[in-house]
Amino acid sequence: MVEPIQKKIKRIAWGITGSGDQMIETYNTLVDIKNRTGIETMVFLSKEGETVMKWYHLWDKIQKDFNNFKTDAGPNSPFIAGPLQMGYYDFLLVAPATANTVAKIVYGIADTLVTNAVAQTAKGSTPIYILPVDQKRGTVKTSAPSGRTFELKMREVDVTNSEKLARMENITVLSTPFDIYDIVGLERPK
Repeated sequence: MVEPIQKKIKRIAWGITGSGDQMIETYNTLVDIKNRTGIETMVFLSKEGETVMKWYHLWDKIQKDFNNFKTDAGPNSPFIAGPLQMGYYDFLLVAPATANTVAKIVYGIADTLVTNAVAQTAKGSTPIYILPVDQKRGTVKTSAPSGRTFELKMREVDVTNSEKLARMENITVLSTPFDIYDIVGLERPK
């Protein structure tokens, strides 16, 4: 369980990277939170995030469900780092986060819209929550866009980077998309 933010949440910045694993669960969680609370959610996608949303048939849907929607035109375009640093958004969420995104964050590489948003937000006081997909050693079950379940074997380097991410300042690592309910102070669905 993740500690809730101790203030009324008005605005979330949600960064999406190129991971299909946990994408549907994360998407459904954010739609449910938006519908239950009216929290304004600004969605921004890496180039690979856009690809995955199309692959999972969520591209048109996300643009209808979230009207504040931005795609990557460069590491600082559209400009979201300033509003994140200054606290316009109550928190930054990156979910799900690929192993590539996690590695870049851990090693200070800020060359995409999502990694730059994390790097710049970490310089302020806006909380950052990240859901890495590669957290547990061994295999995990995931779903293809067709719904077919299959297994992925986690690489040691990716799990190690997720562990390093958890030790970084101003970053909280989430274990599951359902942890997002805890952040905003909502009961998880049964």
